[in-house]
Amino acid sequence: MTNGRVYLLWHSYEVDDCEVSKLLGVYSTEERAADRIERSRSLPGFVDHPDDFVIDRYEIDADKWTEGFVRA
Repeated sequence: MTNGRVYLLWHSYEVDDCEVSKLLGVYSTEERAADRIERSRSLPGFVDHPDDFVIDRYEIDADKWTEGFVRA
């Protein structure tokens, strides 16, 4: 963990109007998450969607979804 944040690495794409997402890992630096992307791009499945990786930075001990939610 660096400076109270971590980096979540997602692979996400759409199939038949449905989003398919996989959390590949949580990393201490953005560079480590980027290294994982490079290692994953040639793997089965990922090779078909090589540009669908996303790195999200998350602050540690920070509240999320603070406003609640509405069910449709």
